[in-house]
Amino acid sequence: MKFLLAALSLTISLTSFTNKVDTRFYELRIYYCHPGKLNTLIERFKNHTTGLFEKHGMENVGYWLPTNNEQNALYYILAYPNRAARQSSSTAFSKDPQWQEVARKSEENGKIVAKVTSVFMTTSELSPAIKPSSKGADRSFELRTYYPAPGKFPELITRFKKHALGFFKKYKMQNIGYWNTVDSLKAQPDLVYMLAYKTEAEGRNAWAEFLKDPKWVKAKADSEKNGKLVDSVKSVYLKPLEFSAIK
Repeated sequence: MKFLLAALSLTISLTSFTNKVDTRFYELRIYYCHPGKLNTLIERFKNHTTGLFEKHGMENVGYWLPTNNEQNALYYILAYPNRAARQSSSTAFSKDPQWQEVARKSEENGKIVAKVTSVFMTTSELSPAIKPSSKGADRSFELRTYYPAPGKFPELITRFKKHALGFFKKYKMQNIGYWNTVDSLKAQPDLVYMLAYKTEAEGRNAWAEFLKDPKWVKAKADSEKNGKLVDSVKSVYLKPLEFSAIK
């Protein structure tokens, strides 16, 4: 009897562990650099910023550059224990004398960043475990943002669960992470997710095959009998930087 209870306890413990919900608060940041300043920004992140982020409890999730980078952009994702931690960590980082000195020296020949975009996010129920993956050859990544039609976010999530995720697996489109945006000015979240492929060409080919798959065409049409689920989609292909935890 004791053995049975112990085994049952272990099973419950393992189940709880494997089903652990990712409650971290995420931030997607995009830096748009002044002409000729992108490499300076990358070196600053590599040699200073990432370490200072960690010092102040900001988890470096990943760093990428767009493969078509006409806007001199750098994309990165940070994670925090919660939203309050994000605020306190960011404040401590900005006040850190070491960071202030690094920023001053790096900008002696002019400002580096022209514009910053920040998107706050929480983990979607669709997401696999978001974790470092730096071994092996670098992959090509795609960051996709779905802007749902009014009131259609729940139906969009259902379609992903019932159909899209299965087709991604069929066409070897690897799920990296899924997030719901957090914006008090919007009635519903947007869906942000990241896929990975061996190469960008393979990713584009996979999408082409996926979108013309008769079973997907039918599933999509059935899901939109009462109106389209998505107003628009934004897609950016990315390559990881050498110091990115996800490659």
